[in-house]
Amino acid sequence: MTRAQIASQISDATGISKKEAEIVIEGFISVVIDSLSKNENVEIRGFGTFKNVVREPMKARNPKTGETIQLGKRFIPKFKVSKEFKTIVQDRLTK
Repeated sequence: MTRAQIASQISDATGISKKEAEIVIEGFISVVIDSLSKNENVEIRGFGTFKNVVREPMKARNPKTGETIQLGKRFIPKFKVSKEFKTIVQDRLTK
């Protein structure tokens, strides 16, 4: 599903225009990115949690050249689905 399709469904469900729905979606994405860039978690009860996972520095190898390189400390954004979300999806798919 694309952003446009999500905006269309939100528009149909709420009665707001598709353009307004697109603005809301862009705003949501922007807030999540800004929060993660400040190393803050974003928790939406019943949906899930966006958070950074720290990857420590390590040595890696370029598979093409075989050259060893040093990777620095990295922050990887992750999304963990809530239990309630998993249960609802599982129930709907098994019916």
